[in-house]
Amino acid sequence: MNVVNVDAPDTLPIIFDRGLFGMYHDWCESFSTYPRTYDLLHADHLFSKIKDRCAVLPVVVEVDRIVRPGGSIIVRDDSGLIGEVEKLLRSLHWDVRLTFSKNDNGVLFAEKSDWRPELVAEPT
Repeated sequence: MNVVNVDAPDTLPIIFDRGLFGMYHDWCESFSTYPRTYDLLHADHLFSKIKDRCAVLPVVVEVDRIVRPGGSIIVRDDSGLIGEVEKLLRSLHWDVRLTFSKNDNGVLFAEKSDWRPELVAEPT
């Protein structure tokens, strides 16, 4: 599924011409899909495009909701935003496998773990 941000250039006709699926979406709103639906998300400068309209935290939480355990995210964005996304993903127990920055651009690759809280005591 190809998702084009509502305020991004209209590239859906190219996607449709190739026989692929796509839709427009405003990432400041929740994504209309079941939880744990996707194996891979690729966000190319998504966070820098939406940072003036909404906070990064709700978008990362929505990403956490729609990616299944074992799924991955690839983020390409400004280095400062990559650092912020990395901190948020680590707090959600994602395994950050790669971060790379050069000339104010960065790439992040992370995998969602199947983390569950440890049982401290048996319920009585």
